[in-house]
Amino acid sequence: MDLKNDEGIVMNPKKIYRLMKKYGIRAEIRKVNPYLGIMQANKEHNYFENKLDRQFDVKEPDTVFVTDITYLIYGNQRYYLSVVKELCTREIVAWKLSRGLSLNLSLEIIDQLVKKYGKKKLKNTMIHSDQGVHYTNPSYVNKLKELNIIQSMSRRGNCLDNAKMETFFGHFKDECDYQQAKDFYELYKIVDNYMRYYNCKRYQWTLNKMAPTQYRNHLKAA
Repeated sequence: MDLKNDEGIVMNPKKIYRLMKKYGIRAEIRKVNPYLGIMQANKEHNYFENKLDRQFDVKEPDTVFVTDITYLIYGNQRYYLSVVKELCTREIVAWKLSRGLSLNLSLEIIDQLVKKYGKKKLKNTMIHSDQGVHYTNPSYVNKLKELNIIQSMSRRGNCLDNAKMETFFGHFKDECDYQQAKDFYELYKIVDNYMRYYNCKRYQWTLNKMAPTQYRNHLKAA
């Protein structure tokens, strides 16, 4: 309702606020869509074919990676976890926990890969993701091009095209007690401990009953 135009009433905003407070009246405010700002800032999105094509059994380490973002809720808080998984050893090679869903969540995890492997070793490797805005925006696409990393994407609405990431997040949410965290720093520590456990102590049938780091060492010794 427009008091001035509809009812001919002119009233100071502070008085309106006092009256609303007195009678328990609240204005409904739409929640901010975290994706909206990203979409508006990156109108020219890029999409790539599914080059991975569900070929998850990779023989050579550090040549094919999969990535995705999930959200973690505990109490009234929501945080976002971005992960990169190496397909040959199933090792988690990069991850980032964030309070927000900005584009940096996908960009900074690529920086982690560069720090871990170096630009030369990443050349001609492949990274597969879904068609989320974090992976279609020009900043992310150009970053991969500069590093000569091949970009692959799942078909729209087909989570099985990135099944290895979906499986990891399923195990993570079943096995990690992140909802016990009392603040962001405790949550970070819990996630970090799980990543170490997953890489070093969580044995997998597909890795000859070895943990990812053990399997990596096994391949080196072979």
